[in-house]
Amino acid sequence: MVSNKMPIRIVIADDSPVFRRGLRYLLEADPALTVLGEATCGPETLSLARELNPDILLIDIFMGQRGGLNLLQALASGAPGVKTILVVGAIDHTQLVQAMQLGIKGLILKNADPAIYPKAIHRVQGGELWVSRDLLTEWAQFNAQASRKFELTPRELEIIAEVLAGSSNKQIAKKLGITVDTVKRHLNNIFDKLGLSTRLELSLFALHHHVLN
Repeated sequence: MVSNKMPIRIVIADDSPVFRRGLRYLLEADPALTVLGEATCGPETLSLARELNPDILLIDIFMGQRGGLNLLQALASGAPGVKTILVVGAIDHTQLVQAMQLGIKGLILKNADPAIYPKAIHRVQGGELWVSRDLLTEWAQFNAQASRKFELTPRELEIIAEVLAGSSNKQIAKKLGITVDTVKRHLNNIFDKLGLSTRLELSLFALHHHVLN
């Protein structure tokens, strides 16, 4: 049966032609994804984002002369409807928090499993936040100091790590061997303890305060 659902429209922005070509080939193997165009620098990225108005922008903000957070600021004002996913070789805590505050919806490390790319795109298009598990591996160890500071239990820290990884309540429940209602109860307790109300706020808070290491 042929789906009438429109494919997710994507622009790739990276200064490596080899990486762009490989990523396009990977994404277009999924019939639910289509690549509208490619950009090689900041100004070209802005121009394509405005002209094509893609659903998803995959971008290495550290490319070329105009990179970094300035490019994200320009995209936020010049193409506010585009969901941006960073695709970078490396990024530190501070840069990631600042990028999230500027509206990015996800982050993938370039050395991630190729299967992660379409999965992250579908999740972000569906309204979720995605942070590469490869990156979170470095941060997701239990931190006793953070536990005492924020009065978070080991189970609540596990829940936070899964939220940062983009897992749904159902996926968290399956991985941890608990019910979805229990996951919701833990999330409500976390929100109450930290004075938060959304998953995005929780992600920003956890990254900014190094709740997980």
